[in-house]
Amino acid sequence: MKRKRKILPYILLFPSLLIIGTSSCNEDWLEPRPLSFYAPENTYNVASGLWGALVACERNMRHEWTGDNPPIHTEMVLTDIAVDGTTDKSSPPQDLNLILTPDANLNGLDYNRIGWYWFEGFKGIKYANVVISRIDEPEDYQSEAERNHILGTAYFHRALRYYKLTHQFGDVPLILDEIREPKLDFYSTDRNVILRKMKEDLEFAEIWVPEIMDRGRVPKGAVQHLLTKVNLALGEFQDAVASASRLIDEGQYSLMRDRFGINASDASRNVIWDLHRPDNKASNINTETILLVMDRIDTEGNSGGTTSMRQAVPFWSVNINTPSGNKGTLDLATAPIPQVLHVGRGIGRTRGNWYSMNTVWDDENDLRHAPGNWMNMEDLVYNNPNIQNSDPDYGKNLRMRNDNGQLLTSDSIRSWFSWPHYKVFIPDPQRVQPQGGHSDWYIFRLAESYLLRAEAYYWLDNLSGAVDDLNQVRTRAGCAPYNASQLNMETILDERTRELFYEEPRKTELTRVAYLYAKTGKAAASGKSYTIQNFSTDNYFYDRVMEKSDFYNKGVTTRHGNLFTMSPYHVLWPVPANAINTNTRGQINQNQGYAGYQNNKPPLTTID
Repeated sequence: MKRKRKILPYILLFPSLLIIGTSSCNEDWLEPRPLSFYAPENTYNVASGLWGALVACERNMRHEWTGDNPPIHTEMVLTDIAVDGTTDKSSPPQDLNLILTPDANLNGLDYNRIGWYWFEGFKGIKYANVVISRIDEPEDYQSEAERNHILGTAYFHRALRYYKLTHQFGDVPLILDEIREPKLDFYSTDRNVILRKMKEDLEFAEIWVPEIMDRGRVPKGAVQHLLTKVNLALGEFQDAVASASRLIDEGQYSLMRDRFGINASDASRNVIWDLHRPDNKASNINTETILLVMDRIDTEGNSGGTTSMRQAVPFWSVNINTPSGNKGTLDLATAPIPQVLHVGRGIGRTRGNWYSMNTVWDDENDLRHAPGNWMNMEDLVYNNPNIQNSDPDYGKNLRMRNDNGQLLTSDSIRSWFSWPHYKVFIPDPQRVQPQGGHSDWYIFRLAESYLLRAEAYYWLDNLSGAVDDLNQVRTRAGCAPYNASQLNMETILDERTRELFYEEPRKTELTRVAYLYAKTGKAAASGKSYTIQNFSTDNYFYDRVMEKSDFYNKGVTTRHGNLFTMSPYHVLWPVPANAINTNTRGQINQNQGYAGYQNNKPPLTTID
């Protein structure tokens, strides 16, 4: 074996020696020929080249919200607000104790998108690191401010990915430089070390990123918003108040309280409807938009649209009978009652639960839950044209039960629930049966900024400050304000449910809160306290899901036979096995509760 190992390099060199020996004396062929004018040395030596690299970060961010089974769906259904409502397959993330394993399919349209967050998260970090590592290569900067603006934007994109990764997977590899050659020795780094570094980068970015940027680009307000989240995650609550206050009180933003934009003259609508119209999100009139992703029909790298109605609207076109026993609904766009054109063709994948669809709504004047904005199944009608002349209920509103109390739907999980029509109704001119077309989508908006500062005040026991901020959001929606005695984490998370459904990465935010309860030891509203040492076996995340969800661990099964289960360790997702197994010279840790955890080593606690 030793002889072979010594001879191998010479064997590999031998063909080259033959070529050299039989070549012409002209050595021009030795000069390297670039395969493309877009090689790194020709691209990143000018400022515009680095800006071009950051476009990849923006595109990567957009894909979280678009296409079939978009990744944001996974962030919602593994929490307290929703479940995967697909009932005709064994693959959806429902029986989490069975299906969420490191070597399972973690990135499939009929499965979940956990793996997407891992691999695309690090892909976004890779794009940002190219810019960060090559920041001093361009020679055409007009000023130091231009250089630092580009660097600050790259810092933002890297921090956004690490903020999510550290709350989805916990300790993960910290990569701060461009990787230019194969690397198999990554090591998990303590999440607090990662977040500390992200805070340092964001504080730099806040200085240099301008306040006003084109829509879809990163403005100072987005940096401040993310910095507030990182400050909260670190438990630095005074800093969170300060960064949120610079955004809310000193920035260019304000909540939209009056009618605006397209449909503004439609008296049947309200400002909540206006706020979520595709044409209004990027409008300069909209002073609530902080950061959004741009998705238009002619957008480069066409995404297939939001498919928001396909995901979040019930599968109303099947499984529903009239009181007479006839098939009651059909999703034909050419039907005499073309209901599909008004609500979309849903498949009931992002299935809200009783908490998020019903009990969380505590004010009958809430514009977000008002008729026209919010849809109930009873708002739809029996529209099957085949029963137009034979069934007396044709054209009448749907009923869940007949006069004898019998269910008129054979699948109440997938085909019978309410939904936020104002959020997910996106015109879809490219499909005969609309499923949710192209639309810009909010990443950060000022309403969440108020709720973040309210949370920071809560951790500081400043309940009057917290309730003042929370009421900014409530009163804009037409609700009666809370008083300080009603303020706790439950009311804050409830308001996030009402305001940010299908917007916030709910799993990420709920895990962040769970970490803080474990880190601070502060008692939750239930009186229970938590510790970091037992985080994966006893945590606030799991307890809240068990309290709010009427699916997980309640004995609910789908028609396919899937049981909805969850365990405390699902507060963190499994690190994909192939990420660990191919890292042969390093150590990427697995989370507790999953196979491979027994091989863990202490994460890095310093930055090399």
